[in-house]
Parts: sequence; structure tokens; C-alpha cells
Amino acid sequence: AICGHGCKYGECMGPNKCKCFPGFTGKTCNQDLNECGLKPRPCEHRCMNTHGSYKCYCLNGYMLMPDGTCASSRTCAVANCQYGCEEVQEEVQCLCPSAGLQLGPNGRTCIDIDECSAGTAVCSFSRRCVNTFGSYYCKCQLGYELKYSSSHYDCVDVNECVTNTHRCSLHAECLNTEGSFKCKCKQGYQGSGFDCA
Repeated sequence: AICGHGCKYGECMGPNKCKCFPGFTGKTCNQDLNECGLKPRPCEHRCMNTHGSYKCYCLNGYMLMPDGTCASSRTCAVANCQYGCEEVQEEVQCLCPSAGLQLGPNGRTCIDIDECSAGTAVCSFSRRCVNTFGSYYCKCQLGYELKYSSSHYDCVDVNECVTNTHRCSLHAECLNTEGSFKCKCKQGYQGSGFDCA
């Protein structure tokens, strides 16, 4: 089975036919499936779509049950949580709908964890970390672009000399480097390469 455009979050089952992993959709399984928009809805009260999955949370005064339903809880109402709560051994704890969020100092609201500055994000050397509310993603470093080759996506060096995105002088030669480029004045000229006289 060969899938010319690849299957980003899935596997190739036949000529250009992808079988997506749960939580993903699209011809090449490159799109996140918004489970919150499915019928029947997976959550009773509120649903938060996450990359490849989703989280359920309840309105204040209710607690989340394991099946995604919300049960009335007088103790939860008193707790005044931003994203619902759960009772653990008769103790009320507020919840955050994502591992990238943590309870704030007041114990009721959720604040974002910046995985990029905390160093907990895992990105390969050719990618840089971009923080989002409740999560993060890995983006190609400057001078690189996302390309699909040999059955996976990779950040590949942009050849600025070929794409004509360099700023070399008309009297200079463009030399491609990993992630960047250099300009060298042609014979008979001198200067920085951006300016040659």
C-alpha cells in the first residue's frame, strides 16, 4: 500500500487510503477530529477539544462522573470551581480540563503551564516550541519548512538561493547553508555580499 501524501496520524491501508488513529480525520489523517461536535455529544455539559482527544467538564455545582456525565453536587457548588470538581475521600478538588493547565493559587481557576519555558516540551532539534493555552506545539525552526518525504513529515532546510528569498547583491553569489544562506561578492567586487562595489 502506497499513500503518496502519507498518513500523518494514521496508517496506509491501500493506494492513497488512510485509516486514521482515534481522534484524527481527513484524507491524510492530518486534521484533529473535533469530538465535541459529534452527535451524540461525548460530554453532558461542557466539552473541550484537545489535539487527538477531548476533555469533559461540568458546570459549577456538578461533578464529573467517569462516563462523561455530570452529577449534582452541593459540595461542588460551594467550591466555586472554574471547570467543575471531583470529590476524593469526601474532599472537594477543582479540576483542570488539560494536563497543560494547573490550578491557580486560589485552587479554583486554571492557569496555563508554559511547557516551552519550563523545558517539559519535547521538540526535535529542527523544531521550536510554541506555547498554547493548555498545551504546546512544535514548529519548524526559521530557515526550515515542513515537507512530506519518505512516508513522514520533516523540517527541511529552505534553499533561499533557489527560492529567491535571499537579499544578496546583484553582484554577489548566494550560497545556501543549513537553515540560512551566505552572500559572497563576485570576482572584481568587494563588500558584505548584501552590498558589493
